[in-house]
Amino acid sequence: MTTKPTSTAPRRHTVVDSPYGPLTLVATDGTLSGLYMTGQRHRPPEETFGEPDPRPFTETVRQLDAYFAGELHEFDLPLHLDGTPFQRSVWEQLRQIPYGETRSYGELAEILGKPGASRAVGLANGKNPVGIIVPCHRVIGASGGLTGYGGGLDRKQRLLAFESGTQDAIPALF
Repeated sequence: MTTKPTSTAPRRHTVVDSPYGPLTLVATDGTLSGLYMTGQRHRPPEETFGEPDPRPFTETVRQLDAYFAGELHEFDLPLHLDGTPFQRSVWEQLRQIPYGETRSYGELAEILGKPGASRAVGLANGKNPVGIIVPCHRVIGASGGLTGYGGGLDRKQRLLAFESGTQDAIPALF
């Protein structure tokens, strides 16, 4: 998975169905730059998504379908992530968390060499523009509890249950 730098290139979007509700996919200059859930916190305004066009998303949709079928555990997509250097470093660490595992905000802060920055890690985590693909749902509180998720704690719980193989214990909400 590669990451392209920030730019003001043309944007396109499409909406796809998922077990977690509709997902809006956004591409900047043909490269995935956003995956947003309905009602997601920090979701940009719709008018910034560009024209509707499903063509840039063929591989993204294929990999999402394989993930939701339980056949794909690690996405391999080029990404165009706009953010500060610190946010981008947090998002890169999120990509290192293996499928079915979790890390705390404090553990990520330690890995980044900023042991007192768990709150800043949480803020960067919450601004992740490509949830699921950059797995911000795999970050939990120091006590092991679920804390914060831009897509809602119910979705976070369902995603973690799905990845751990206990999804049947969580009722469908969407």
